[in-house]
Amino acid sequence: MKEADKINSLRTGSEEYKKLEMHHRKLEQSLDTINKKKHLSTEEELEKKKIQKQKLQDKDRMAELIREYKN
Repeated sequence: MKEADKINSLRTGSEEYKKLEMHHRKLEQSLDTINKKKHLSTEEELEKKKIQKQKLQDKDRMAELIREYKN
């Protein structure tokens, strides 16, 4: 089974994967909004770092679910 097929199967069959994917997209949109600003306040810098860490955690968990699906 191809990687794309596995991901599509998880999208339709795994609530956790769907939630992670939606959350990851929302974080990406928030990060895009922050990155459009020329200058960031200290609070915005902290928020940016927080979003980046959460995106990475989501991506890692999605990759883990894909690996688990292979088995």
